[in-house]
Amino acid sequence: MFDFLRQLFRARDIRNKILVVALLLVVVRLFSAIPIPGADQEKLRLFFAQNQFLGLVNIFSGGALSNFSIAMLGVQPYITATIILQLLTMVFPALKLMYYESGEQGRMQFNQYARVMTVFLAMLQGFAFLNFLKSQGVIASFVPLDLLVNILLITAGSMFIMWLGELISEQQIGNGVSLIIFAGIIAGIPTALSSAISLFDASQIPPYLLFSILGFATIVGVVLINDAERKIPVNYARRVRGMKVYGGASSYLPLKVNQAGVIPIIFAISILLFPGFIAQILTISRNPALLKAAQVLQSFLNDRLLYGILYFLLVFVFTYFYTVITFEPNEISQNLQKQGGFIPGIRPGQNTAAYLGQVLNRITFPGAIFLGLIAVLPLMVQGTTGLSSLRLGGTSILIVVSVALDTIRQIRAQLLMREYE
Repeated sequence: MFDFLRQLFRARDIRNKILVVALLLVVVRLFSAIPIPGADQEKLRLFFAQNQFLGLVNIFSGGALSNFSIAMLGVQPYITATIILQLLTMVFPALKLMYYESGEQGRMQFNQYARVMTVFLAMLQGFAFLNFLKSQGVIASFVPLDLLVNILLITAGSMFIMWLGELISEQQIGNGVSLIIFAGIIAGIPTALSSAISLFDASQIPPYLLFSILGFATIVGVVLINDAERKIPVNYARRVRGMKVYGGASSYLPLKVNQAGVIPIIFAISILLFPGFIAQILTISRNPALLKAAQVLQSFLNDRLLYGILYFLLVFVFTYFYTVITFEPNEISQNLQKQGGFIPGIRPGQNTAAYLGQVLNRITFPGAIFLGLIAVLPLMVQGTTGLSSLRLGGTSILIVVSVALDTIRQIRAQLLMREYE
């Protein structure tokens, strides 16, 4: 550990990148503290403490939502836009060709589409949130001009946070979106701890002990699942060129159990926001049928069992979905064949691709189950213990530990490349 820190501070370029990332995260946190006028802060705090799902979303925003900040939506609109576009790649071949086969230029164009869609989603979500909070009596009613100005402020805040996330990603010290969510969760820990200490009661010692045990077990499980991998042996054929012999070595191809990382959790939460937004929009309608639909959606979101089942299924499905779009067995098979490599007992080409896909599907299953259980475990524990502070458990710990491990892994990779150079 000390050797890693010593190497880190000796590498000037990497040290500067880390300082830039830290500065950008500070800007994110400062920007998230700028409030929009017209809200009762005490009512907001109580409202988000009583609403389980919005309380979870508020944790990811680092309290920006409960502060009624201009950055209250954070990176959620951008994540939602990315999910929608990636789902559309399965429907539109031209979009799939752009994302998978057009190289860096295609990815840049795909990201540009995501940015444009983020603007419209941020406006829609901002309008829904403002009307929902107004219907709950948390904020005062706005005249149409003030409502438009606030929607534009919220949209601009989301776009600014998205831009900062892209600047962080360019430093190649972790993923910008994940680090912003990581910073939001870390920023909410002191408040959660002080609230738990102030409300501490001797009769609540068993629930707090259970929370501590589950938190420690979650950290251990996340570390094990993130580092677990299946090593597939790969042999390289000997090639004679002139007087030299190339190849003939043996290596292995690592396939991670949790190939998707923390992205499925973020995707699932973004999708779960949609029913709430739709219900919030429908509540301002005067149509009885639409009002009834809004009540049905609200009752669904308030049902702990149905919400937990849907949350688990979304995390499970998105784990497989993200693994499929980020891991290309055909491309890996072709690269192995070009380099003269082969898996013992498996023919090169299509058979190798099919074998890799089959192995990946099998090892992704326990990873998807683990992520799903971690996502819904805090909901079950909170329901049995009644401690609202326990919502900081599984999902938040999962994101914090996963992002920290991924960031450290990228820093180590840059240090290793620097040594080679």
